[in-house]
Amino acid sequence: MQVFRGFHHAALAPACALTIGNFDGVHRGHQAMLALLHSEARHRGQPSCVLTFEPHPRDYFAALAGKPELAPARIATLRDKLTELQRCEVDQAVVLRFDRELSSLAPQAFIREVLVRGLGARYVLVGDDFRFGAKRAGDYAMLDAAGEDYGFDVARMMSYEVHGQRVSSSVVREALAAGDMEHAARLLGRPYSISGHVIHGRKLGRNLGFRTLNLRFHHRKAAAQGIFAVRVHGLADEPLAGVASLGVRPTVEDAGRVLLEVYCLDWPAPLGAEGAYGKIVRVELMHKLRDEARFEDLDALKAAIDRDVENARTFFASLHEQTRRQTTRDRI
Repeated sequence: MQVFRGFHHAALAPACALTIGNFDGVHRGHQAMLALLHSEARHRGQPSCVLTFEPHPRDYFAALAGKPELAPARIATLRDKLTELQRCEVDQAVVLRFDRELSSLAPQAFIREVLVRGLGARYVLVGDDFRFGAKRAGDYAMLDAAGEDYGFDVARMMSYEVHGQRVSSSVVREALAAGDMEHAARLLGRPYSISGHVIHGRKLGRNLGFRTLNLRFHHRKAAAQGIFAVRVHGLADEPLAGVASLGVRPTVEDAGRVLLEVYCLDWPAPLGAEGAYGKIVRVELMHKLRDEARFEDLDALKAAIDRDVENARTFFASLHEQTRRQTTRDRI
């Protein structure tokens, strides 16, 4: 998949089959839309293209109003969003900076300058609640009428449901905020995960007896927060079981930045003590153990981590037993 920052690139195809959206989480509703886009693009002999935005438009308007609390909790980083788009066989992803200029663009100007002249859209697929342009004044009917004038086809995909529930990024955020990782996985079609480079931290974990992998979450509000049983991909041939904290570390820092700290229950010896730094890992948050908490001192924090590790081991033992029983039933 080719990724472009903006649409002023000679490498962009002169014509494409396009869809537009924030695609936070790339959940099952998004995946269904991208499958339809992929099919239509192949039928037309054009590349499939996703137009998405960074920052999230609601982030921009919340900052503009001086009310950061109005910004949505973020499900995925840009890295993870692009990774999932690639898994859905998208050919091109165009990331537009959402700023004052873009937010003030009238709907007709957005169609003319971005969709037609910028991206060469020949087919545009949108969701049933799609709005665009300054003050969200543009809608499907306006886009469809413009397609007649500019020579592109427009299609609309209705809501995608799982067990009667409409799948949306808002519903995924609600599941993650509630710590219901199993429901979030059903909505996403996969376990919820965060990826990134392993960075150096304050080395506090090793002093407590728990050497951790540190990953930054590059947004101020993560959709999930707390302590989790996790699986780590990218350090060994098989995923590693672990326990992780996703949050602001209230006992030792509370600096407002979100950090994912992962302790692997069984560290792979070939890596050595420092072998994980700089590697890109993917951490699946399998089960929430508890909320993040502030402790009186480091001794109390260490005791809590001991309990978290024990609870994580219990969770994985139970998961292994469920898998064993299912395998036995399948054989019978």
